[in-house]
Amino acid sequence: MSDYILKDGKKLRLGYTTGSCAAASAKAATMALFSGTAPEYVKIETPAGKVLTIKVEGWEKGDGWAKCAVKKDGGDDPDVTHGLLVWARVEKKTSGGIEITAGEGIGIVTKPGLPVKPGRPAINPKPMEMITREVSKVLPEGEGVRVILSIPGGEKVAEKTFNPRLGIIGGLSILGTTGIVTPMSTESLKETLALELSVLSAEGVKSFVLTPGNYGRDFAKKAGFDDRVIISCGNFIGFALQKAVEYGFEKVCIVGDIGKLVKVAAGIFDTSNKTADARAEIITAYGALFGAKEVTLKKLINATTTVEALDILEEGGVDLESFCSFIANRVRERCLLFTRYKLKIAVYLISRERGLLARAGE
Repeated sequence: MSDYILKDGKKLRLGYTTGSCAAASAKAATMALFSGTAPEYVKIETPAGKVLTIKVEGWEKGDGWAKCAVKKDGGDDPDVTHGLLVWARVEKKTSGGIEITAGEGIGIVTKPGLPVKPGRPAINPKPMEMITREVSKVLPEGEGVRVILSIPGGEKVAEKTFNPRLGIIGGLSILGTTGIVTPMSTESLKETLALELSVLSAEGVKSFVLTPGNYGRDFAKKAGFDDRVIISCGNFIGFALQKAVEYGFEKVCIVGDIGKLVKVAAGIFDTSNKTADARAEIITAYGALFGAKEVTLKKLINATTTVEALDILEEGGVDLESFCSFIANRVRERCLLFTRYKLKIAVYLISRERGLLARAGE
């Protein structure tokens, strides 16, 4: 795919989803079945309204069946499915209509809370619509077909995805609400986060641990929390809390590094440095509240990391235990206000260098 977006001054190539691949291979295989030969390229229309022209990488034909493959192209997104072949085998059936199922390398849904019911192949509704629409365009009137999708190698690659945590076993998912892969998309990260919370909620879980990063997850596991209920949210703390309210959770325990959570203490719920990075200013203001002298405050405002800032505070005679307890409680208060007191909130304020700094809430 040759379309691009500009992100942070870089030109990044767009890709297409497994859903688009499945629709293209199914359409090409249907054409091969009824015409006797597969096209070199196949055109499909995505849910976003864009028409894609996708190369057919291979095809075979037998008595009453044909199959075609297209190659997954993730563009410049760090996509583990990039380069995999998505096959569709299309078989004639005596009854009319289009039946879509899955074989090798495509997972099976085992938990409620996802767009697909447990026991069904992990083919999401939008891709299912795409496949049906594109096959219908080339299916002769009165004919019926069964479409069997497969992704060789998908089961192994799926181990590197969120599928195991979502309860999708045995392979990858056929995904794509727009049909297009946008590199470094925050929306796709949020979608995965929302799905994780939806699955937990559907299982009847009422409380979970929310952490921005890997260190927080490791800390939470060592503190005795079940890994199954530890949710990584990256920079999207606010989004995760909104979803927690939406899905009916009762309590969230936030475990995070002071470098992230000090922003939340000041009401910043998207903690990306590109959105807001006022760590030095926040810690300097709090340092002043705790009686830090002018020389200490001048050092704080120029600190490049929170690790350095804590050292400066300690050297300046500030009681770090009280200081960190204040921040943890501010984080908790901000989260309570943000969620309109619809959740119980607990906070573990941590640092890789110093471990547990403070706790707030039960």
